[in-house]
Amino acid sequence: MTRLIHALAALAALGLAAGCSSAGADPASEPGADTTKAAYAAGTSPFWVDPQSPAARQAQLWQRQGRGQDAELIRRIADQPVALWPAGEVDPSPTVRAAASDASREGKTAVFVAYNIPHRDCGQHSAGGAADANAYRDWIGKFADALGEADALVVLEPDAVAHVVDGCTPGEYHAEREQLLGEAITRLKQQPNTKVYLDAGNADWIKDSQKLVEPLKRAGIEQADGFALNVSNFQTDEVTTEYGGRLAEALGGKHFVVDTSRNGNGPLPGVWCNPPGRALGTPPTTDTGDPVVDAYLWIKRPGESDGTCEGGPAAGRWWPEYALELARNAKG
Repeated sequence: MTRLIHALAALAALGLAAGCSSAGADPASEPGADTTKAAYAAGTSPFWVDPQSPAARQAQLWQRQGRGQDAELIRRIADQPVALWPAGEVDPSPTVRAAASDASREGKTAVFVAYNIPHRDCGQHSAGGAADANAYRDWIGKFADALGEADALVVLEPDAVAHVVDGCTPGEYHAEREQLLGEAITRLKQQPNTKVYLDAGNADWIKDSQKLVEPLKRAGIEQADGFALNVSNFQTDEVTTEYGGRLAEALGGKHFVVDTSRNGNGPLPGVWCNPPGRALGTPPTTDTGDPVVDAYLWIKRPGESDGTCEGGPAAGRWWPEYALELARNAKG
């Protein structure tokens, strides 16, 4: 999986690519069949839109360069709320506080991803994370403090639980990881208007969802608002909601959110890193039509590279050509 977190000052150029293991569903599946061009207009969700996102800046640049049609297409991304991934290498407070404050002024909910667990990504493209357990506790505490009383939604630690289940994370780190996740949920939930969704991978990764149940419980899912699925992956809405429904039932009715940022054409079998021919999926909304699906979200920042594969730049780098393809291929 690939992911690079960025500081606020780098938002114009950097983002996050969080690809999860494997993508083997039928790419012909078409989620969000009722998605129309109008659905990509600004202001159609309760979530905050970052006016200084890489996509927004790209649209401005292309407009100045006379590329009006491309600028209009890239606004399908720029005008939508996408999650912020505060950097793990530095104090997250400035990024979190600025976004939370701006969202509050607009009466919107800011969406964040906390991604700094020790031994992150088990040595792969997004290897790193906090130096140790205490460093993580300090980081998540600053993250939570910066949220204040703002309405916020936090997706907690993509892949952390799934990498325990699939064995990618060495066994000696499992107990500590689950404890830290539980502590993080407790700390974040001390903020009065923060919702927390613990990541649970995707439908093509841990195919037997029952394998996630006990690890999620040990990681504190009962104290969270729910779980997150499909972060930075391409599984369709239909596949993901069916999978999530089974997991929700096994967890006593827990709700979940789905990353729909790039799943408009479903997955490309065998290619999870910058697969060509993909499309934007269902725009962010809480109107999901499913009582256990709290929201469709753009958690992965569409247009930011999964890594140096398929001609892409380094993980997390803004890749305007890929962003344009996602927008051009969007339904409607």
